Amino acid sequence: MSEELNMHIDDASSSMEKAIAHLEVELSKMRAGRANPQMFDGLVVDYYGSPTPIAQVGNISVADARTLTIQPWEKNMLQPIERSIIAANLGVTPQNDGAIIRIFLPPLTEERRREIVKRVQGEGESSKVAIRNIRRDAIEQVKKLQKNGLSEDIAQDAEKEIQELTNKFIALVDKHLAAKEKEIMSV
Repeated sequence: MSEELNMHIDDASSSMEKAIAHLEVELSKMRAGRANPQMFDGLVVDYYGSPTPIAQVGNISVADARTLTIQPWEKNMLQPIERSIIAANLGVTPQNDGAIIRIFLPPLTEERRREIVKRVQGEGESSKVAIRNIRRDAIEQVKKLQKNGLSEDIAQDAEKEIQELTNKFIALVDKHLAAKEKEIMSV
């Protein structure tokens, strides 16, 4: 196969790997009954007029299996951190004691677990769509190369290789989803 063709296949593979990495990050943010500081990864706080990630204005730690603490480096950041957590609608209420913020995670009910599993399935479906879009773009590149003189046999082999790559990454998405679903549904 031509060097350009291999480049397109490698690009598709690396893009699919990025889609899996994104899925892993999103799944790690979804809570499965245990306290996890990563649930605050996407939250930003108004730090003197500029949006700043919570992890950059305070220390997030796990006190026990159901409690997280956030200790801001500046006392005046307690209120903005608290407002940010409430605005994020994570299903938790921060408790401010004047020095640190405690977040008590309530035990997950069966209904809440099912809602989280639905969100997990939605993330998985988004990842699958992204992988399929990458496949479509890669196949379009192969067809352009075919118009520019690439033989039909080589183009079909490349398309088959891209499809196998797609199947591999979609199976990986399913594996991640099954593991996360099992983690969430286990009490």
